[in-house]
Amino acid sequence: MKLRSLLFALMCFSASTPLFAASQMQVVTDSAWLRWLPNGVAAGYLTLKNPSAQPIELVAVSSPDYAQVDAHQTVTKGTMSRMMKIDKLVIPAHQEIALAPGGYHLMFEKPTHNIVPGGTVQVQLKFSDDKKAVNVTLPVRSPSSSSAH
Repeated sequence: MKLRSLLFALMCFSASTPLFAASQMQVVTDSAWLRWLPNGVAAGYLTLKNPSAQPIELVAVSSPDYAQVDAHQTVTKGTMSRMMKIDKLVIPAHQEIALAPGGYHLMFEKPTHNIVPGGTVQVQLKFSDDKKAVNVTLPVRSPSSSSAH
């Protein structure tokens, strides 16, 4: 009887604790798309929303459609712009980060099969909160696309 009461008390405490509820939240994605280029390189864009009470880091990206996928940031100094690979991207608590042209983005290189506008590409995002990876489908757009349609 004491064991049953103890288990019931622990379940009630865990379910009502805000920290427990927040830790169950996972990054949400929105507005995902991929800008295809004919040379086998592509750029991926999407919005990452962190509904949790803690910052979460994007720590790894992979795709069955491309042999290499990395997170990059476009950095502009004066009139010169360059892309820099980044090892992680912090999404602050209760905020979102837009991966968009001219800023943070995903670089896709070495396609594993023929990729063309009108198709889709799969990407897997791994975060520091150690939850199950987030799988995202990116519609493939032509090189002239500047945003999701």
